[in-house]
Amino acid sequence: MVSPILLIAVPLALAFLTPMVGLASKSARRYMPAIAMLFNFIVAMSLLPKALEAPIIVRTAGWAPPLSIHLVAGPLGLLLSSLVALIGLLVAIYGIDYIREGARARYDVLYTLLLVGATGVVLTGDLFNLFVFFEVLCISSYALVAYRGDSAGVEAGMKYLIQGAIGSSLVLIGIGLLYGTVGTLSMADIASSVGSVAGSRLFISLAFMIAGFGVEAAIFPLNAWLPDAHSSAPSSISAVLSGVAIKAGLYAIARVVYTVYGASSILPFLAVLGVVTLLVGEMCAFAQEDIKRLLAFSSIGQMGLILFALALSSATGISGAVFLIISHGLAKALLFLATGYMIYRTGSRDISSLAGMGKRMPIMSLCFTVGAFSLMGLPPFVGFASKFTIVRAVLGTGSTFFITLLAIGLIGTVIEGAYFLRIVQWLYFKPAPEAMPEQTEGRAPLTALVPVGLLAVLIVTIGLLPGIVGRALGPAADDLLDRAAYIQHVMGD
Repeated sequence: MVSPILLIAVPLALAFLTPMVGLASKSARRYMPAIAMLFNFIVAMSLLPKALEAPIIVRTAGWAPPLSIHLVAGPLGLLLSSLVALIGLLVAIYGIDYIREGARARYDVLYTLLLVGATGVVLTGDLFNLFVFFEVLCISSYALVAYRGDSAGVEAGMKYLIQGAIGSSLVLIGIGLLYGTVGTLSMADIASSVGSVAGSRLFISLAFMIAGFGVEAAIFPLNAWLPDAHSSAPSSISAVLSGVAIKAGLYAIARVVYTVYGASSILPFLAVLGVVTLLVGEMCAFAQEDIKRLLAFSSIGQMGLILFALALSSATGISGAVFLIISHGLAKALLFLATGYMIYRTGSRDISSLAGMGKRMPIMSLCFTVGAFSLMGLPPFVGFASKFTIVRAVLGTGSTFFITLLAIGLIGTVIEGAYFLRIVQWLYFKPAPEAMPEQTEGRAPLTALVPVGLLAVLIVTIGLLPGIVGRALGPAADDLLDRAAYIQHVMGD
């Protein structure tokens, strides 16, 4: 059996080898991120069946936790690692021809490092290394947002940097306070001893960490950076930021709340915060005329729904949240990638510029529609299966509190349907301006059509056959909910 540490070591090595490969062949350098993510996808998928039986613990230097730096490749971690690698692979293929300006070598290195950071976040069993991988992800993201070097991108990158730095500082302060209290950084070791610590001291450190990770997760009111960052970045970066990066922040919140602290008392607050984030994101998206800003605000709304599902504290609720992470990652990556070449074709990000695009770019328009319908939760797309799981989880609680929040959250779903249907109307039922010239530069190459088409096929296939991922959802939920099993697997008897 291969070691899960290769999921971090190999792409990290390839990232630093990329400039040297570029000295020998600039064309070969463009394929390095795709090679790294293909390797990760194969390894993660090969390890997942083993992890469904029991988490795979990697102990460095032969030392047992808590003395060693260790990885915990459990069902949840490997499932999300597979998602990171899959989306990363498809977006990397898309970027081979899409990224045409700027320092290409820097793009390839930073892109790979971003995905290494996301992979490390979901696999580490150590709080300090959670922070380190989180920083690798964030710093790469800051640079990629400003990659083009235009004024809008640099401004958005600076806003993201400032707010992200504040968030990272809050996380580090929270970790420092917790370490000063319990004297260890191993999540399992902290979980085994945290019950004997005064609640007020734990609450302060937990609040710092939730706030810090909440910045990257775009939780209201910590999401001011996201609309500018996602709309100003190249569409390939927007896809990976929305499909992967912000999920890492949500995962970190869930892992800290459930595994490290076992803080069930804070879950109702997180549920309310999730619904508020959902409504704010969807209402702001409805008011947008810029297609990329609309998709960015839509991501904020979806993060709110995932946070609400994570707060349900039930196997079905966590399963629904993980399922929605998968469905949203696939759909939002698809929407940003499809939009990228539509913007190249029209030279504008206005929604009105998409008029008649269904005839001019039929494949991209069809795939965009598939992604939009999935986010709306329409059958037979994967978004319907994931949202139905969450609804079933809420009804299963029998709690008036959660059912009321769900009813309020459904308002956001209606708003979401309204603005996506408006875009589909522009694509298929509005005539294209007669004076608009045909731009051959905007025609999508095969490197764009293949990943966009595969994402659309995955959305439909998993929607029709949810059992493809359903087998892993239950163990992934248990990975978060069963603290005792997590402690035993990591620490031993």
